[in-house]
Amino acid sequence: MKERRNIRYISGRIWWMGMAVLALLVILTVTQAVLFFQGQGPLWNVLLTVAVLIGYLIAAVFWISRPYQQAEKTMERFLEGYMVMAGDGARAALLTPTTAEEMKFMEHFLHSPQMMDLNKRQAQYLALQNQINPHFLYNTLESIRGEALIAGLDGVADMTEALAKFFRYTITKVENLVSVEEELDNCETYFGIQKYRFGDRLNLHIEYDPKEYEKIMNCRIPKLTLQPILENSIIHGTELKIGAGNLYIRFACTQDRLIICISDDGVGMDEETLAALNRKLGRGNDSFGSPDEKKGGIALVNVNNRIHLIFGDEYGMHVYSVQQRGTDVEITIPITANDRDVKNRSVLS
Repeated sequence: MKERRNIRYISGRIWWMGMAVLALLVILTVTQAVLFFQGQGPLWNVLLTVAVLIGYLIAAVFWISRPYQQAEKTMERFLEGYMVMAGDGARAALLTPTTAEEMKFMEHFLHSPQMMDLNKRQAQYLALQNQINPHFLYNTLESIRGEALIAGLDGVADMTEALAKFFRYTITKVENLVSVEEELDNCETYFGIQKYRFGDRLNLHIEYDPKEYEKIMNCRIPKLTLQPILENSIIHGTELKIGAGNLYIRFACTQDRLIICISDDGVGMDEETLAALNRKLGRGNDSFGSPDEKKGGIALVNVNNRIHLIFGDEYGMHVYSVQQRGTDVEITIPITANDRDVKNRSVLS
């Protein structure tokens, strides 16, 4: 708050000027009221100053303060690295026509092919960085597996093989889009690794209409969409509950959309945390708060931003949760069997 009131900033100067005007109006209102009760002033003077004071307060709160705070919060999210989506309130408090044009340019740039290309190049750089020497990792894991088999430690050998398979998919497969079948196979590999830790405490259920199996499995999806959410469900859901936990990955199709729901029967989250998480996912009209970054918000926002970037803002993610009942993460993507049909193809090339 002190930074906002610093006179070095225009916002601080406006705050102090606003408080000065408010103080003058209060003094004027009190003065007129005293004069009226002393019989030295008319009633309409009191009513007029009270009306002006109330009008000033209403204008200050709803016309200046709230739009400014909304815009400031949007810019804070942008500085934290989140995408600024249309409707986030970034244009709610624009000082001049020039700032309006600047904001319009920024929104256009964030969704421009140049920005998408920059994001793609950054992802490629990180992928190349992770591939510096993957064979060293695989060879080491294979050596551990061989030693485990010689020693008769079949469980260790199987876990090492699963870990190598998981890393191979995560590190070396650099495509932006993969099939749902590949993503699901990676989830099962990851879950198999977690089973060594949790044993019978953890169960995974995959549900879909057998008649739509090929349509679902051939659908294209951003790589590493499902596994981070599944991991989030384990860490912040089922792992924290007492007793066995269940995870569900459900698939359903409409005419042109694939709906994927990853659910757990874990501890859930309170309404305030849920609300803020959904706001960060771009569904800003919920009556819910700001999630703790440590509670899995970063992973979900990352996946959601990639879906927006590739398929458009009409697709993405929404979270439903009830405390002590569990959490559902619903993902909506277009049914696309060919990368050429993707809306933002420039991201993939």
